Amino acid sequence: MIRIAIPNKGRLHEPTLALFKDAGLPVFGGGHESRQLISKTTDPEIMFIFARAGDIPLFVEEGTADLGITGLDLVAERKADVDCLIDLKYGSSRLVLAVPETSDIQKPEQLSGKRVATEFPEVTKKYFDYLNIKDVEVIRVGGACEMTPHIGVAEAIVDITSSGTTMMINKLKAVDVVFDSKVFLIANKKSRETDEKIKDVEIALESVLLAKTKRYIMMNVPAAALKDVEKVLPGMNGPTVMEVQGPEPMFAVHAVVDADTIFTIIRKLKILGARDLLVLPVERLIP
Repeated sequence: MIRIAIPNKGRLHEPTLALFKDAGLPVFGGGHESRQLISKTTDPEIMFIFARAGDIPLFVEEGTADLGITGLDLVAERKADVDCLIDLKYGSSRLVLAVPETSDIQKPEQLSGKRVATEFPEVTKKYFDYLNIKDVEVIRVGGACEMTPHIGVAEAIVDITSSGTTMMINKLKAVDVVFDSKVFLIANKKSRETDEKIKDVEIALESVLLAKTKRYIMMNVPAAALKDVEKVLPGMNGPTVMEVQGPEPMFAVHAVVDADTIFTIIRKLKILGARDLLVLPVERLIP
């Protein structure tokens, strides 16, 4: 049985459920209001564990879970010895050093001898050690970090941000980026070495992530324009070309192309004479 730890709430919860659903491993239950702790899925050899995102790195390191979904900031904070397998392309964020908008502090060096409040004391200490800034008192707080400079607890904070809206609301300004974090699929090192089922999960998730960057395009192309269309549509291994039975020489052309090129490609194909163009999403793509 492969146990996968996923966030039970917060900004990573819903995207994680959606990812596994797209990968053919839907999570049964476990919504925001649910107190459910575990869930089975369509594969009898895979089970999900609902956990706090901050606990997942240690669960995976200790083997309570074989795989987990969490941020690299939390992996670093817990000093978890795990394998980081796949960047899941959602939930990216930054840990920033911030001070009140009215503060005269403009660079990290000015915090020598001062207090910094954070939920990430290990990452924060490592950051100041790397910069060789001495005598910074790192104060661990469990929440509401943004208010600490305004009530005299600290002169600065290190906190997570994705859009900057929370900092703006709390009249804080960023001084420096402490840690750029991404959301990863992580694995217990021993489990990864011994259980082939983990590779199946990797392939399933990678196929969904790759598919999101591609589109499947189909069209009819006059024979005279085929060579020019093939130059525009190389596809992954060249387009698929099939002869169309009709009153004029015509070919059906199919290709998988990068999603971010569709806007430009469509116009080029129309100019070359392509007709009946159809663009479809790709659900999963396994090279």
